[in-house]
Amino acid sequence: MDLKEKAHHGKQVNQKLKPYLVLQYLLKETDENHTQTATEIVAYLEDDCGITAERRSIYRDIEEINKAQLALEEGCTIQEAEEMLTDDVDDDLKLIVYNKAKKGFYVRQRHFDLTDIRLLAECVYSTKFISEGQSKRLLDVVCDFVSNHQAEKIRHNAFLTDRVKTNNRSVLKNIATINEAMSRKIEGQPHEPEKIEFKYLKYTIDDMSGQAERRHGEKYCVSPHQLLISDGNYYLLAFDDRFRKMRTYRVDRMKEVERKGQAREGEAAFKEIDLHTYTQRTFGMFGGEEKLVTIRFINPLLDAAVDRFGARGSVYQKTDDTHFTLTTKVEVSDQFFGWLLSFGRRAKLIGPDDVVDQFRAYMDKIREIY
Repeated sequence: MDLKEKAHHGKQVNQKLKPYLVLQYLLKETDENHTQTATEIVAYLEDDCGITAERRSIYRDIEEINKAQLALEEGCTIQEAEEMLTDDVDDDLKLIVYNKAKKGFYVRQRHFDLTDIRLLAECVYSTKFISEGQSKRLLDVVCDFVSNHQAEKIRHNAFLTDRVKTNNRSVLKNIATINEAMSRKIEGQPHEPEKIEFKYLKYTIDDMSGQAERRHGEKYCVSPHQLLISDGNYYLLAFDDRFRKMRTYRVDRMKEVERKGQAREGEAAFKEIDLHTYTQRTFGMFGGEEKLVTIRFINPLLDAAVDRFGARGSVYQKTDDTHFTLTTKVEVSDQFFGWLLSFGRRAKLIGPDDVVDQFRAYMDKIREIY
């Protein structure tokens, strides 16, 4: 008997790795619509892993995997898990299931549905504040929870969309730094929320290939209070040192974000803000003076009004058979006026009078350039 035959009949190498490799292979290659037979698993182990195996050993490995997985999930012993699996005639407790119709094994998803993963993938890719490269990397992370066959469909569907994405690759790092600055504990130790500083970016018509630094590179110093997501963008709500009031900043336009080590300011100003309605009344995150306004709409615009301001917290009243009024708080700004103008004659600002006067002045300035 030569050495190769002795190796085959003697102790096989890497046999302890076999159950782990079988599980990883099935996780990637199987789902409810795609199965693998014991023979195909044996071929994978021999061709890709250099491990010899018999079909009967694959069955044993899968039994052991199911017992171990159930014991971990239920917090019971291996023996108790074995008894539970014996009593489970419908295979509901098994991680790896045998499909009699397709004569193969597959891993049954137990904690999420494929539609959940698809939704998460689309959320990642549609988010404007995450760069193209980061979206693809995060999509890989999300797709690790499904089979290769399912991941291929998810990636194809996600990348059919067309989104305006940031070019700033440091967004996730910026978010981490901001969160640390706002934290009251860091690595288990007490921490006083502190200020941050950063450079703020903008596009210039002279060079559209990238963004230039505002204020000629002078750093902004603010006291961070809350991160907000609105219309696919990440914003920081912070107390600005220069203007001494709360302002919002696009996180994807921040550069070189650093903690200052100085105590945060603006606690009183932040407490006055109702975060539940802040993004509803702040148009495009451009702040202005908060006012209680009344707008009259034609009835078909009710959905548009509710989408913007919500069904609660604002007052909706029927005025006649074709109109209703909305009374709500908004931060009066050019962005609010622009939103109102988008409805043309179908919406009318009723009051208060000073806001109506501002709206007229806004329209007069637009007319002057035509």
